[in-house]
Amino acid sequence: MIEIKKLVKTFGHRVVLRGIDLTINPGDFVTLLGANGAGKTTLLHIVATLSKPTAGEVLINGYSLAKAAGQLRRFIGLVSHKPLLYDDLTAVQNLQFYARLYDLEAVPARIETVLRQVGLFERRFDPIRTYSRGMQQRLAIARAILHNPPILLLDEPDTGLDQHAADRLGQLLDAVGIEQRTILMTTHNLERGLSLGNRVVILSQGKIVFDAPRPEIDIDELRQQYFRLIQGNPAALEVQHPR
Repeated sequence: MIEIKKLVKTFGHRVVLRGIDLTINPGDFVTLLGANGAGKTTLLHIVATLSKPTAGEVLINGYSLAKAAGQLRRFIGLVSHKPLLYDDLTAVQNLQFYARLYDLEAVPARIETVLRQVGLFERRFDPIRTYSRGMQQRLAIARAILHNPPILLLDEPDTGLDQHAADRLGQLLDAVGIEQRTILMTTHNLERGLSLGNRVVILSQGKIVFDAPRPEIDIDELRQQYFRLIQGNPAALEVQHPR
């Protein structure tokens, strides 16, 4: 579903991504871990068509992102640090706005469906400024799946959430049908990343230094690998796969 080939991104003289190769199959839930500045958000922004790579290629469902970004945006839903919602509009009005951008049909029924999935239907006519941070993030997920994309990109979706809201993230993702989607999620929380994803990838200084399916690693091993790899020199490391 997502194929990343030798991806490089530079900002001036600063190299952020250093030849990323990553293949994500349909139905995968890949958790992308890494310290601040590792390049996680930059990578997601490129896949989401918000930024262009300096070199390399991204394919979505076999099609080049560079050649068909406009058409391929319909395949992608993005939840970022900011909810990308209008504070003075209600939940329904926000979703109506995004529905027009995607030229959706049967809009009222689709809006009701996603609002019920994220547990906000009863608050659908309240302005977003009255929502808690957790409620705004739930509505951001509703916005991201409104056009029913097969790919969902989550950039640290638990940022700013209290413990209860963060712990409910897995239930929320189940409610919006994660088993039907291919998901790439960045997070700083190793435990949450391991519990949600079926595959763990570690990014360090712009390179992938670890890639393993969840059944092959436990949280203690992940912690050890994580702190060892992010403190090392990734340019001298091969991708690590647990035995």
